[in-house]
Amino acid sequence: MNTDVKDILKKLRDDDVRFLQFQFTDIQGLVKLLTVPVNRFESSLTEGVVFDGSSVAGYAQIEESDMRAHPDLSTYTLMPDAGNLGKVVRFVCDVYTPSGERFSGDPRYVLQKQLEKVRKKGWDFYVGPEFEFFLFNRDSNGMPTNTPSDFGGYFDNTPLDAAVEIRQEILNSLHQLGYQPEAAHHEVAFGQHEIDLRYANALLMADRVTMLKTLIKNIAQKHGLYATFMPKPINGVNGSGMHIHQSIMTTDESENIFYQSGSKYGFSETALSYLAGILKNISDGAAVLASWVNSYKRLIPGYEAPVYISWANKNRSALVRVPAGEGNRKRMELRCPDSAGNPYLQFAAVLGMGLDGIDHHLKPPEPVERDIFSMSPEEREKNGIKSMPESLGEALHHLRNSKLMKDVLGKHVFENFITVKSREWDAFRSHVTEWELKSYLPIL
Repeated sequence: MNTDVKDILKKLRDDDVRFLQFQFTDIQGLVKLLTVPVNRFESSLTEGVVFDGSSVAGYAQIEESDMRAHPDLSTYTLMPDAGNLGKVVRFVCDVYTPSGERFSGDPRYVLQKQLEKVRKKGWDFYVGPEFEFFLFNRDSNGMPTNTPSDFGGYFDNTPLDAAVEIRQEILNSLHQLGYQPEAAHHEVAFGQHEIDLRYANALLMADRVTMLKTLIKNIAQKHGLYATFMPKPINGVNGSGMHIHQSIMTTDESENIFYQSGSKYGFSETALSYLAGILKNISDGAAVLASWVNSYKRLIPGYEAPVYISWANKNRSALVRVPAGEGNRKRMELRCPDSAGNPYLQFAAVLGMGLDGIDHHLKPPEPVERDIFSMSPEEREKNGIKSMPESLGEALHHLRNSKLMKDVLGKHVFENFITVKSREWDAFRSHVTEWELKSYLPIL
């Protein structure tokens, strides 16, 4: 038994822990858990836990299904509100094959490989997501509805915003976990909320986002509500996104590689090339950043979601915005991802796009500070402003033809992601909707 495991076992005894939870995600970003009782602590920490990979979306076929989840001991997390059953510690896991090799289909591994590329340069990739979600009422049978739990608006407080206490409970739980929450507030739509976490390196943040999803859902359930990260659950109102604030810093955080004092936009040449890489490759990675059929119900003009491929300093209709800030606060904000996706793949895709720009010394166009939504198609064409994919089907078309995304995701994830999402798209486009029946049946 190695020293790290001995230290963890002692900590588990000191914390009086009764259960371990081993966490990983499927290819779509849905959180998976394996629970281990106290009598299995030592063997699970040293040997991992075997599970059936063929039952996890995008993992493996039946004939090669055995997988092993090995806990990353640095992710030791004592969960809040364990109740009477005993205290619970959760580990984020790396997935291995039976032969002891890292499983190439593990989304966490995809991000780890991308991060190795920047660390070879002496840098690290930092992100700070704005995490949006809805709180809905449940029906008399306890099933979720899309009826908002409150009637508050942007930054509203009680009595319109009845979820203040829930947001505070989420913040308190995040603080207990050591996640350094920055803020929480009511968003624009009824029942819509936002939680902001302090920026961290991308692997740590992806681990925290997957944990945050579980935390939000559990707290909502405790209050008789249903939390959803569905991007557009209500017709005609704003959807939920996950704007990703990002920067590249030295590994000791002493220097922000994106910042250059006295430059035109406060950006270094490296930052401008990174930005150009995102703008160039965004359509290729759209299916990963906005990965559900419903994601593209959010990405339409008129609801504060980005549609047009451009960047700006102040203009919030642009895809990429550069908030005010100097030094370590200098960053760029990508506005098209949503909180329903897989954060490991989302962060890996964004980093891969930006690194492509750095490696090829790309230059971005000038920023667009006008309201792009109000421009005519001719004006957008004149200014060289292209559009994001308008559907998951279109996004998958770009992804299939992207050598960059195949390199970033790796062959296994690339092919299985396309397979899983193509099935979703085919199921959607073959389904006759209520809108079609109401619109066409009376006249055709």
